[in-house]
Amino acid sequence: MNGTKVQQKSIVLRLFLRYALEIAYNGTDFHGWQSQLNNITVQEVIEQHLSILLKSKISVMGCGRTDAGVHALQFFLHFDFNESLPVGSLFRLNQMLPKSIAIKQVLSVNDHFHARFSALSRTYLYKATTLKNPFMEFQSLFLYKKPDLILMNQGCIELLKHNDFASFCKRGADNKTTLCDLMEANWTYQDGNFEFRVKANRFLRNMVRALVGTLLELGYGSISIEEFQNIIMNKERSRAGKSVSPVGLYLTEIEYNWDEYRS
Repeated sequence: MNGTKVQQKSIVLRLFLRYALEIAYNGTDFHGWQSQLNNITVQEVIEQHLSILLKSKISVMGCGRTDAGVHALQFFLHFDFNESLPVGSLFRLNQMLPKSIAIKQVLSVNDHFHARFSALSRTYLYKATTLKNPFMEFQSLFLYKKPDLILMNQGCIELLKHNDFASFCKRGADNKTTLCDLMEANWTYQDGNFEFRVKANRFLRNMVRALVGTLLELGYGSISIEEFQNIIMNKERSRAGKSVSPVGLYLTEIEYNWDEYRS
């Protein structure tokens, strides 16, 4: 009897193979990652072309959701398929997809891997500049004057003291909790260009853009460091700054324990 159960379990485990794709995309022409009615999204385009390539309806699960216009230098997704992938799948899929989406690698993973829930951390970069550059029109936020870098990094130090970021969460978001483990937050500046780097185990909807908007208010002297501290503590979105444009936002790194998931 026990032998029969083991055999049945073994058969179930072989019903599908799981694959992970590492991708990058320019979000300018997309309404974010997640599929939605009446709008073109990255998920929708990838599912369509994977289904054509594999001659089977394919659904993919992404490592998170990016808003309309947000870019990804690194993004992972996974999908299940009941066969080995055809030879040359990476090359063929890249040929089929629009130039704004690139497949960087295909990984065979075990069925414990989940693109979203297995991620240990996510890192975002926000780019802003005081220099008008026609080639960065949809890649970086243009600032009308230079903010104070020291003040903005003082704000980052305050952020790292907290784990509840309700003040920077979009109203009506379906987050079960507003707690995040913030690991890094800092601004750098070089030759007219600002970059805000932030790393956490998870992010709330619209959180990075709200953080940038509020930190810029601090850098412009619109609020004091004491007022910034109160904004964090009050946990009211209406008290924080406006969300900046998505054009300068990039998802840059997703961290996994790959030793645990490679098949």
